[in-house]
Amino acid sequence: KLVTKECNGKATSAGEPVIYHVTSVVKIVAGEMGLGYMSVIGALLKDVINISKITENDLKKTFGFQISDIIKGLGKISDLDTEKTSYQPDHFRKLVVNLADDIRVILIKLAERLEVMRKLDAMDNESRLRVSSETSFLYDPLAHRLGLHNIKSEMEDTALKYLEPDIYNSIAEKVRETTSKRNRFTREFIRPLKEKLSEQSFNYEVKSRLKSIHSIWQKMKKQGVNFEEVYDIFAIRIILETREKKEKKDCWQAYSIVTDIYQPNPQRLRDWISIPKSNGYESLHTTVVGAKGRWVEVQIRTSRMNEIAEKGYAAHWQYKGGKGDSKLDSWLTRMREILDSQESTSL
Repeated sequence: KLVTKECNGKATSAGEPVIYHVTSVVKIVAGEMGLGYMSVIGALLKDVINISKITENDLKKTFGFQISDIIKGLGKISDLDTEKTSYQPDHFRKLVVNLADDIRVILIKLAERLEVMRKLDAMDNESRLRVSSETSFLYDPLAHRLGLHNIKSEMEDTALKYLEPDIYNSIAEKVRETTSKRNRFTREFIRPLKEKLSEQSFNYEVKSRLKSIHSIWQKMKKQGVNFEEVYDIFAIRIILETREKKEKKDCWQAYSIVTDIYQPNPQRLRDWISIPKSNGYESLHTTVVGAKGRWVEVQIRTSRMNEIAEKGYAAHWQYKGGKGDSKLDSWLTRMREILDSQESTSL
C-alpha cells in the first residue's frame, strides 16, 4: 500500500510510471538473483524514499535498521557522479564498496541497472549511449566479479547493441544464418555422448549453449579473426542430476566418457570442481575434436553447479527454500572480500 500510494502518478526520467520500474526491479532481485525479503523490501522502497517525505527514522521504526541501511546505501551509490569516475572499473568498484556496507546494496543496484538497460528503447539516443557506456565500463565488471553470468551477458549485449550497432547486427545476423548448420553439427556431436551416458544410468541433460554476441565480438578482436574463424561460438553442456556427495565423482566419470569418444586437448582442461572460482562457480571444461577436425568446448557440471553458474550463488540457496541461510551469509561475506580486494581475478 505504501509503495502504491507514494508512486501513484509519479514517473521516472524515461517517462515510465515509477511503480512499473519498482516492480520490474523487484522481479529481478527476487526471481533472477534469488535474494530474500530484506532485499525485496529495499528494492521496493528505494525509489519511494526519493519521492516521498518518509525519513530515515521512519524507515528504522517501521522496517528495522538493516533495511534502512540497505536503502541508505542505495541512495549513496545513486548519488555517485559516474562521469567523474573516468570509467575506471577498479576506481568505481572501490567507491561502491566504500559506500555499501551490505553487499545486497550492490546486488540491488545491479538489478536496477539491468532494468534500465531493458528500457533503453524509451530513451533518446544521447541517453542510450551514456547509459550503455556506463554499464559497459562500470557495471559489467561488478556483475562479472559477483558471478552473475546471465545478468552480465545481457547487459554486455544490450550495451554493444547501442554502442556498436553495426557490429552487433552483423554478428547477430551471422548467428541466425548459421543456426541450421550449427544445430545439425550439435545433434551429431551429442548423439554418442547421450548413448554412453544412458548406458551408465546417468540422470542428465545435454544441451548446446551459444556464446553471447558480446563474447563472440571479444573473441574476434582478441584473436584477430572474422566470425567464421571463431571455433568456440557455442559449447556443449552436460548437466548431471546427482547427490551432492557424488558430484565430483560423477562429473569426472562423465568427463571420462567424453574423452573416450572425442580426443581432448589436455592444455584446455579447466578443473573448477576441485578448486571452485572465488565466486562459487564450479564446472569441468574441456575442449575436444569433433567431426571434420572442429574443436568443441564441453562443460560438465551438476544441476546445483549450473544454477550457481547461471544466476549466482544467492539464487541457489533461495531456490532451496532458504535452507542455506548460513551458507548464503558466508557467500555474501566472501563477495564483500572479493570486491574489497585489489586482485583482478577472472571470475
